[in-house]
Amino acid sequence: MDTVRYTPVRIFALGNRNFYCDEGLMEIKRDAYLKKLISRKHNGLIKVVTGIRRCGKSYLLFTLFKNYLMEHGIDQQHIIEIAFDSFKNERYRDPHVFYPFMEEQLKDDGLYYILLDEIQLLDDFESVLNGLIRIENADVYVTGSNAKFLSKDVITEFRGRGDEVRMYPLGFAEFMSVYPESKYDGWNEYMLYGGLPSILTYTEEEQKISFLKRLFEETYIQDIIGRNNIRNQDELEDLLNIISSAIGSLTNPKKLSDTFKSMKRKVISPVTVKKYLDYLCDAFLIDKAQRYDIKGKKYINTPLKYYFTDIGLRNARLNFRQLEENHTMENIIFNELKIRGYNVDVGLVTCTEKNSKGHAVRKQLEVDFVCNKGSKRCYIQSTFAIPDREKLGQEEGSLVRIPDSFKKIIIAKDAASQRFTESGTLILNIFDFLLNENSLEF
Repeated sequence: MDTVRYTPVRIFALGNRNFYCDEGLMEIKRDAYLKKLISRKHNGLIKVVTGIRRCGKSYLLFTLFKNYLMEHGIDQQHIIEIAFDSFKNERYRDPHVFYPFMEEQLKDDGLYYILLDEIQLLDDFESVLNGLIRIENADVYVTGSNAKFLSKDVITEFRGRGDEVRMYPLGFAEFMSVYPESKYDGWNEYMLYGGLPSILTYTEEEQKISFLKRLFEETYIQDIIGRNNIRNQDELEDLLNIISSAIGSLTNPKKLSDTFKSMKRKVISPVTVKKYLDYLCDAFLIDKAQRYDIKGKKYINTPLKYYFTDIGLRNARLNFRQLEENHTMENIIFNELKIRGYNVDVGLVTCTEKNSKGHAVRKQLEVDFVCNKGSKRCYIQSTFAIPDREKLGQEEGSLVRIPDSFKKIIIAKDAASQRFTESGTLILNIFDFLLNENSLEF
């Protein structure tokens, strides 16, 4: 576990302004994730915390959850923790070393909490975890930074014994909980540097830029290359550049392959592009939104939209060029919806309208986000500004053609206050949406 990234700091500096916490130390609380772990205690399953590297999984497990256990009477001797990405624990990546060691730690019949960080580094971890879960007085919690960790093969090995908690970088509300300036200053900071917790430990702009660029090159890319035995790193990096430049744009492997031919003068097959995209998704670096025909109630395989799990990493990839606030805002909204537990798709509404000559014309209108969570559903449009009725009509056009009664929402940067349109669409200011976890519960 990297202690630097989570070391509480006494001074929170922004530019030439310093912020001193009243308590002397600053702690970023991740209450939503902590509650999820607490609610899963003793459920007979392996609790699996997944997410991009450096999003706070280790801190959640080894600090927040461990502190909770000790505050509720659990003896520290009954909390066993191993970070597999630490050099001092390298020998424990061998299951024939690790398992006997674990058995030695269980010295009595009391309940033991086993906390394992970056479990994918443990050889044959599936079999090991299946062994641990059979120990009656063991409650097992693990973290992993690779989606293949929860692939079909692994799920089969677990035989339904895994319980996932997906973790993300700081949402805007979490970020603002420790940010000392106004929400407007915080927005500018968040929009530029993203929500990786470590970013809050740096005081200078150059430090933040250097951290994000170094992290991208030395951690994420190298992880992906090493894990998947990629021979042509340049191809992967070129694809990252293209994806970074087109967040929120509809695309597919064929289209991206054509882009390589036209812009890079390279021939990369759609199959190879698809493989690289899967690698990036597996590393939680990017996420995808599928296209959904709302009226037809069916998915359309292609094209898709891709978003970055952390917008700061995206910006770092582009050397902090192409900082269009509207596209950045759309990415942030997508991430916030995922943080809140929604399944998010791109909506398609087909309608027939008359053109200027009176002829019936078939149109396809897009809905930025179709959001589903259990029996709940809502439709969301993201827009930077609504300066007049014409723009409102454009943004609302697809929403009013959806033939159901689920909530329709437009999230705008400049919306003065929450209000409903004549058609019943809710207009939300971006801050009202991000800073109120119940903003969609109207």
